[in-house]
Amino acid sequence: MEKEETQFFEDIRKFNEMYKLDNHTKPKLLGVERLENFKNILQEEVNEVDEIIKKYKEKSSGSEQDQIEILTDLSDWLGDMVVYIASECARHGIDLNKTLEVIMQSNFSKLGEDGKPIYDERNKVMKGPNYWKPEPKISELLKETLNQN
Repeated sequence: MEKEETQFFEDIRKFNEMYKLDNHTKPKLLGVERLENFKNILQEEVNEVDEIIKKYKEKSSGSEQDQIEILTDLSDWLGDMVVYIASECARHGIDLNKTLEVIMQSNFSKLGEDGKPIYDERNKVMKGPNYWKPEPKISELLKETLNQN
Protein backbone atom coordinates (compact mmCIF):
# COMPACT_ATOMS: atom_id res chain seq x y z
CA MET A 1 0.00 0.00 0.00
CA GLU A 2 1.35 3.40 -1.00
CA LYS A 3 1.92 5.71 1.97
CA GLU A 4 0.29 9.11 1.88
CA GLU A 5 2.70 11.91 1.28
CA THR A 6 3.47 13.89 4.38
CA GLN A 7 2.82 17.60 4.77
CA PHE A 8 6.60 18.10 4.81
CA PHE A 9 7.06 16.85 1.25
CA GLU A 10 4.04 18.87 0.09
CA ASP A 11 5.61 21.94 1.71
CA ILE A 12 8.95 21.25 0.00
CA ARG A 13 7.23 21.24 -3.39
CA LYS A 14 5.36 24.41 -2.45
CA PHE A 15 8.63 26.04 -1.35
CA ASN A 16 10.36 25.12 -4.62
CA GLU A 17 7.40 26.48 -6.61
CA MET A 18 7.24 29.67 -4.55
CA TYR A 19 10.93 30.38 -5.05
CA LYS A 20 10.94 29.28 -8.69
CA LEU A 21 13.28 26.34 -8.06
CA ASP A 22 13.19 23.20 -10.17
CA ASN A 23 10.47 20.83 -9.02
CA HIS A 24 10.66 17.69 -11.14
CA THR A 25 8.39 14.70 -10.66
CA LYS A 26 10.74 12.39 -12.56
CA PRO A 27 14.46 11.92 -11.94
CA LYS A 28 16.56 14.47 -13.83
CA LEU A 29 20.20 15.51 -13.84
CA LEU A 30 20.60 19.28 -13.55
CA GLY A 31 24.31 19.58 -14.33
CA VAL A 32 27.60 19.68 -12.52
CA GLU A 33 27.27 23.39 -11.71
CA ARG A 34 24.05 22.68 -9.77
CA LEU A 35 25.83 19.97 -7.76
CA GLU A 36 28.78 22.25 -7.06
CA ASN A 37 26.45 25.05 -5.92
CA PHE A 38 24.51 22.66 -3.70
CA LYS A 39 27.76 21.34 -2.20
CA ASN A 40 28.83 24.90 -1.35
CA ILE A 41 25.46 25.76 0.19
CA LEU A 42 25.42 22.57 2.23
CA GLN A 43 29.01 23.14 3.37
CA GLU A 44 28.02 26.59 4.65
CA GLU A 45 25.17 24.96 6.58
CA VAL A 46 27.44 22.23 7.99
CA ASN A 47 29.91 24.85 9.20
CA GLU A 48 27.18 26.58 11.21
CA VAL A 49 27.55 23.82 13.80
CA ASP A 50 30.73 25.59 14.93
CA GLU A 51 28.59 28.29 16.56
CA ILE A 52 26.52 25.66 18.34
CA ILE A 53 29.68 23.91 19.56
CA LYS A 54 31.06 27.24 20.80
CA LYS A 55 27.83 28.02 22.66
CA TYR A 56 27.77 24.50 24.12
CA LYS A 57 31.33 24.95 25.48
CA GLU A 58 30.57 28.41 26.87
CA LYS A 59 27.39 27.35 28.63
CA SER A 60 28.92 24.52 30.59
CA SER A 61 26.64 25.13 33.57
CA GLY A 62 24.07 22.97 31.86
CA SER A 63 21.07 24.83 33.26
CA GLU A 64 17.74 23.83 31.74
CA GLN A 65 17.55 27.17 29.94
CA ASP A 66 21.05 26.66 28.47
CA GLN A 67 20.11 23.16 27.36
CA ILE A 68 16.91 24.39 25.69
CA GLU A 69 18.82 27.18 23.94
CA ILE A 70 21.45 24.79 22.58
CA LEU A 71 18.85 22.18 21.63
CA THR A 72 16.83 24.88 19.85
CA ASP A 73 19.87 25.89 17.81
CA LEU A 74 20.67 22.25 17.12
CA SER A 75 17.09 21.52 16.03
CA ASP A 76 17.05 24.53 13.71
CA TRP A 77 20.45 23.59 12.24
CA LEU A 78 19.55 19.96 11.62
CA GLY A 79 16.13 20.93 10.27
CA ASP A 80 17.64 23.43 7.85
CA MET A 81 19.93 20.74 6.45
CA VAL A 82 16.99 18.35 5.99
CA VAL A 83 15.05 21.09 4.16
CA TYR A 84 17.99 21.89 1.87
CA ILE A 85 18.43 18.21 1.06
CA ALA A 86 14.71 17.59 0.53
CA SER A 87 14.47 20.65 -1.73
CA GLU A 88 17.44 19.42 -3.75
CA CYS A 89 15.79 16.01 -4.13
CA ALA A 90 12.63 17.70 -5.45
CA ARG A 91 14.75 19.73 -7.86
CA HIS A 92 16.21 16.49 -9.22
CA GLY A 93 12.89 14.61 -9.16
CA ILE A 94 14.19 12.16 -6.56
CA ASP A 95 11.52 10.64 -4.30
CA LEU A 96 13.30 11.20 -0.99
CA ASN A 97 10.71 9.30 1.02
CA LYS A 98 11.07 6.09 -1.03
CA THR A 99 14.84 6.50 -1.24
CA LEU A 100 15.08 6.77 2.54
CA GLU A 101 12.94 3.65 2.95
CA VAL A 102 15.46 1.68 0.85
CA ILE A 103 18.42 3.17 2.71
CA MET A 104 16.89 2.37 6.10
CA GLN A 105 16.23 -1.24 5.10
CA SER A 106 19.89 -1.44 4.04
CA ASN A 107 20.92 0.09 7.38
CA PHE A 108 18.95 -2.59 9.22
CA SER A 109 21.12 -5.20 7.47
CA LYS A 110 24.30 -3.91 9.15
CA LEU A 111 23.99 -6.00 12.32
CA GLY A 112 26.76 -8.41 13.19
CA GLU A 113 26.40 -12.19 12.92
CA ASP A 114 25.31 -12.21 16.57
CA GLY A 115 22.48 -9.77 15.74
CA LYS A 116 24.17 -6.95 17.62
CA PRO A 117 25.36 -3.61 16.27
CA ILE A 118 28.99 -3.05 15.36
CA TYR A 119 30.50 0.37 16.17
CA ASP A 120 33.76 2.12 15.40
CA GLU A 121 35.64 4.30 17.91
CA ARG A 122 33.38 7.30 17.08
CA ASN A 123 30.27 5.22 17.75
CA LYS A 124 29.45 5.07 14.02
CA VAL A 125 27.43 1.99 13.06
CA MET A 126 29.56 -0.29 10.90
CA LYS A 127 28.53 -2.83 8.25
CA GLY A 128 28.04 -6.43 9.35
CA PRO A 129 28.39 -9.56 7.21
CA ASN A 130 24.76 -9.49 6.00
CA TYR A 131 24.89 -5.87 4.84
CA TRP A 132 23.50 -5.16 1.39
CA LYS A 133 24.13 -2.00 -0.60
CA PRO A 134 21.09 0.19 -1.27
CA GLU A 135 22.25 1.40 -4.69
CA PRO A 136 20.74 -1.46 -6.76
CA LYS A 137 17.30 -0.95 -5.20
CA ILE A 138 17.60 2.84 -5.54
CA SER A 139 18.50 2.33 -9.20
CA GLU A 140 15.36 0.20 -9.68
CA LEU A 141 13.28 2.85 -7.93
CA LEU A 142 14.62 5.53 -10.28
CA LYS A 143 13.96 3.35 -13.34
CA GLU A 144 10.38 2.72 -12.18
CA THR A 145 9.82 6.44 -11.67
CA LEU A 146 11.26 7.29 -15.09
CA ASN A 147 9.01 4.72 -16.76
CA GLN A 148 5.77 5.92 -15.14
CA ASN A 149 3.35 7.74 -17.43
